[in-house]
Parts: sequence; C-alpha cells; structure tokens
Amino acid sequence: MINPSLSILITRWAPLMFVLLWSTGFIAAKFALPYIEPFNSLFIRMLATLVVFAILIKIFKAGNITAIQSIHQMVVGSLVHAAYLGGVFAAIKLEMPAGLAALFVGLQPVLMALMALTFLSERLSFKQWFGLLLGLLGVCIVLLQGQGLENINISMAALVAVTISVFGISIGTMYQKRYGVGVNLLTGSFFQYLAAAIWMGLLTFTFEQQEIVWHPHLIGALIWQVFGMSIIAILLLMHMIHEGKTTQVASYFYLVPPVTAIEAWWLFDESLTPIAIAGMLIAIYGVYLVNKKPTA
Repeated sequence: MINPSLSILITRWAPLMFVLLWSTGFIAAKFALPYIEPFNSLFIRMLATLVVFAILIKIFKAGNITAIQSIHQMVVGSLVHAAYLGGVFAAIKLEMPAGLAALFVGLQPVLMALMALTFLSERLSFKQWFGLLLGLLGVCIVLLQGQGLENINISMAALVAVTISVFGISIGTMYQKRYGVGVNLLTGSFFQYLAAAIWMGLLTFTFEQQEIVWHPHLIGALIWQVFGMSIIAILLLMHMIHEGKTTQVASYFYLVPPVTAIEAWWLFDESLTPIAIAGMLIAIYGVYLVNKKPTA
C-alpha cells in the first residue's frame, strides 16, 4: 500500500516523468534498430520485462488478481503495448518516415477526447477542446518543419499499421480506465506484457528472420527500454489513467515529440529551428489549457 503523501507526490510529478521517459523511446529505437529487426526487438523487450515484473511481484508481494481481471489486463496489453508499438514499428518498417508516423500517432489525444465523450461521458470545455487542437498544431509544426513531403509515397499497408497504432492506444486507455480499477499495478502489468509478448512472438516468427548483432548500442537500448519505459513509464501511465481523466492523460502525449526533438538535437546534432521551438511552445500551451483547473 502506497503512503498517501507519496501517492500525491507521484500523481503531481507523474506527467513530467512520463513525458521525459516516453520520449526516449524514439531515441532508444534509433540506437537499437540498426542491429535487430523491429518485432524481434519488441519480443525480446517484452520477455525481459516479464522477468523483471515477476521479480517485482515477488519482492513487493503484489496481490493476485482474478481470472477475469487478468483477461482484461491482457486485452489492455494487446492494445496499449502490442497494437501501439507494433503498429508504429510496422509502419516504419513499411517505409513510412518516423516523423510522419509520430504525426499520425499525435492524433491520439483528439481521438481519445471524442471516444471518451462518447463512451465515458467525459465532457470538455471549449477551452480544453481549443487546447487539444492547439497542441496538435504545435506537434505538426515540430514534426513537419523543414521536411519536404511532396515526394513521399506512403503505402496503404503503412497507413493501416499506423491507424491500428492510434486506435490501439486510444481504446486501450479507455479500456484500462473502465476495467482496470482496483487491479494491482505490478500484477496487472505482468499480464499486459504477457499478451504483448505473445503478439510480438507471433509477428517476429512470422515475418522476420531473428537476425541480431549484439552491439553495445543494442544492449544499452534494450536495457533502457525495459527499465525506463516498459517498467517505470508504463507504471506511471497506468497510475495517471487511474487518477485522472483519459483525455487529460492523453494530452501529455503532445509533449513527447517536442521533448524527443530536443533530445535528438542534443544527442545526434539534429536541427532545432526557431519554427520548431515555436511549435514546442504552442504544444505546451495547448496541454496547459487541457489540464488547467477551472477557476471558481
């Protein structure tokens, strides 16, 4: 049982920590994918994550969950982990530019708001809707600045893959909000990753050759993806879904591309233009409007 004061502290800082950790996923992928196939990378990551969660469950004596709860968590894992990550990786594998894939995924907060309004009766004020659209505009500016898109040919298969990704994480977030109440985070996450590992295993053994070059960059990237993202970031995301409205949680995904752009500028000397910085500020202000508490 988490101390109440610690729970409040985690809730307060969870969005910032989540964005910082989640944004590194694109950086880690850039280090890893030259040495391993995408689905095989995800398969190994899911298996390693399962081992870590099994150890954490043992250490913290996490409570058991019912059979129906485990099924619900496997559905969440199939959507939030397998469909989202698998869809993005598949789209990139099918030659969709990573920036464009990230842009499509950036539609998720708006889609999430529409779905939450329809299925969870979560209503937003005009200012919050404006914030969502403003955040999307900021993300578009960050991802598209300096890119010539007129000569890019996107296959239907890549569009289907990225669409599965967007809908997967959106539906999965709502599903967790509806059916994940009262489920122990550690035990629930174990079953989420069990489902994701099954899906990634099917994909890699069906479509890939399992060729791996065990380069230090790959090893370091896998370690970070397991502990930084699959463990800490996902636990933060599940905590945020439990504590807040799904649309507000989804809005934080707008901050991921700007933070990733800063990290890429710092680590890989990628360009960071004044236009991109302006887009970052617009996205940040949009998220602020979505999450700002109404005045009395």
